[in-house]
Amino acid sequence: MNERRMTRVLGLIRVGAAVGALLLVGACQRQAAPVAVDADDIGGMVTSSHGAEAGVWVIAETTDLPTKFRKIVVTDDRGRYLLPDLPKASYTVWVRGYGLVDSPAVVASPGTTVALAAVLAPDPRAAAAYYPANYWLSLLKVPPKSAFPMTVPPPPPIGGVAPPEKPTHGVAPDGRRLAEESGAREDRPVPTVIQTQAEWLYDLKRGCETCHQMGSTSTRTIPASLGRFSSSTQAWERMLSSGQIGRGMISALNRFGHAEGLALFADWSDRIAGGEVPPAPPRPQGIERNVVVTMWDFSVPMSFLHAVISTDKRNPSVNANGLVYGTDWSAGALAVVNPATNEKSLIKVPLPDEKDRARLVPWSPQSQLASSVFWGDQLVWNDPVNPGPVTMDGQGRVWFIAETRIGNPAYCQSGSKNPFAMNSPRDAGGKGVHVYDPRSHQFGAVDLCFRLERIVFADDKDQTLYISVQGDGGIGWVNTRVWDETHDAEKAQGWCPAVLDDKIGAYTKANEPAEPGLDRAVSAPGAYSVASNPADGSIWYSVISPIPGKLVRMIPGAHAPATCLTEVYEPPFDNPKAPGVRGYFPEGIDVDTNGVVWTPLTGDGDYASFDRRKCKGPLNGPTATGQHCPEGWTIYPVPGPTFKTEPQVKTDYNYYNWVDRFNALGLGKNASIVDGANSDSLLVFQPDTRQWIRMHVPYPMGFFSRFLDARIDDAAAGWKGRGVWAANETRGSALTEGGKDMPSQLAHFQIRPDPLAK
Repeated sequence: MNERRMTRVLGLIRVGAAVGALLLVGACQRQAAPVAVDADDIGGMVTSSHGAEAGVWVIAETTDLPTKFRKIVVTDDRGRYLLPDLPKASYTVWVRGYGLVDSPAVVASPGTTVALAAVLAPDPRAAAAYYPANYWLSLLKVPPKSAFPMTVPPPPPIGGVAPPEKPTHGVAPDGRRLAEESGAREDRPVPTVIQTQAEWLYDLKRGCETCHQMGSTSTRTIPASLGRFSSSTQAWERMLSSGQIGRGMISALNRFGHAEGLALFADWSDRIAGGEVPPAPPRPQGIERNVVVTMWDFSVPMSFLHAVISTDKRNPSVNANGLVYGTDWSAGALAVVNPATNEKSLIKVPLPDEKDRARLVPWSPQSQLASSVFWGDQLVWNDPVNPGPVTMDGQGRVWFIAETRIGNPAYCQSGSKNPFAMNSPRDAGGKGVHVYDPRSHQFGAVDLCFRLERIVFADDKDQTLYISVQGDGGIGWVNTRVWDETHDAEKAQGWCPAVLDDKIGAYTKANEPAEPGLDRAVSAPGAYSVASNPADGSIWYSVISPIPGKLVRMIPGAHAPATCLTEVYEPPFDNPKAPGVRGYFPEGIDVDTNGVVWTPLTGDGDYASFDRRKCKGPLNGPTATGQHCPEGWTIYPVPGPTFKTEPQVKTDYNYYNWVDRFNALGLGKNASIVDGANSDSLLVFQPDTRQWIRMHVPYPMGFFSRFLDARIDDAAAGWKGRGVWAANETRGSALTEGGKDMPSQLAHFQIRPDPLAK
């Protein structure tokens, strides 16, 4: 069933239930008010024909404010609810929950008590329409381990164009962004072999779930607007070819084999169309019923909101009660929400030389294999600047990765006398970092010699901004003290490659000579997320592939690059010293106040901590080859559904994590917050109790968070003075419930002491 037909069916269900529901509302309203409300609250009770409905969501939404505003709470064990701190407006209020269909909306204003009639789902299929995407993905049939190694035949030409003879990467000197980085990597015209099931699952999660939810209505159904097809495989090929990223979608499909991948997804959607439904999720329990979610529409339709920031991680009281910023990759802008006034805005990111804007090739291809599902032949993304990962310094300035110029400065390249270039020249670069000062409303840009991936501030005298280096691996940095004093990009930056002796497989000091007879080569571990260790000042980054991935520890030392030191640690994947552990694919990374590193091992759906202090063997040198410290790892399974055919593998996508060093959420120091990007949720892990708490965004369905942070607005205000900020960061906000005109959403998660706290 396509999204439009699903909407009509849900509408008929609501209408069919409305008469009985309104009678029930009238009966409830004749009861004594179950909840006392203040002038800025709406409260009451939720009941159905089965009685009080516990653990369901009450949603209040208004368009009376400068941007669309929502407040979402959960009912307590007696079905009571309280929506606190509502701005003065007229709200539509309704009930959504597992086992229900949406109730008829009631119009209410703050200061009133409203009884709400929940509507039981008439059948499992109607109930399942509200399940998170990861539950629907659990129905996909993953090939068994016995199917590997699996030979994948060469794909047919994409759009009738043969693949290039050689793969292309990066950015050319004239500013052209080349194929792989643009998301349009072509497949090789030769058979390939997927060695293990783990590699296959990596291709599924990294190739599909990294940009949008797999299992949402938009991804599990074929839109009727695409026409009629003789087979479901043809329908899937047409749907995946749609729009500006159709070429990249087909390329991702081809990793499974073109025909094989189409058959896989066609079988999945055919079974769903035939009535197969996933198991029901549990309703929120315990502390999960204390969660309050406040939401604002963020940015613009057609957005690709990439990341969000509200404060300085090292001091989460910075920018208290201030603006919240997001980087909109597609709009080339900072998206801004003012929570105090409920206003949103967009600030265009300038280039140091605006003539470069026309010369930079947009990230999204400027042609389509087939018309877009939403926009037909219109090219909606022209995005050469691409603001991405973002952070904030102690002055409240916003730092983020984006394009800054064409080509690399001479001091970055071979033949330069720059000590970092002499050690590791960078002839072709990537992005720089921009800084926005909200006080002056001015931007600045730092041209950098290396390709950037993620950024983090260290707590040192130089206020160093550390960067994971894409492609070649290693770390780079900007000494922001020097930058502020001189605005000299060459003086302010440096970088250290991760250096590997090929024959011993060990990372070593950058200036150490290799042993006689050994070849030295700069590794290409593909640095991804980056984190600063507050306990010892070391910098860590994750390497997501090849399986099992790595955590890398680097110390620049006093005289970088000569003193750069690297250590590498792999998860204990199929390691006999850690029987039964298969964790792999670390993507996010953060470090707690004790120096313990935390990372989601996305491949199987585990969360892991790594404590270097527990290592018994050498930390560097010929025997430190990756899996030399299994004793340093502790694995914690993440809750959620598993694949029906592979019950040990979770279907969620844990893109990123954030360690709450200062109790900014209110669940304790060093609580870890993990993205459930494929499940509309943030998951909080409490290391002391080893308990998980899930914080949902049930409306609009499709909330796909990737980056987050937490801020303390008023430490003396209890739960109201603190909370977590995240955004819907799907690749194309039209995939969210609401469709074509839906922008991103900014969400503020708070945890009150009980479900009725004001």
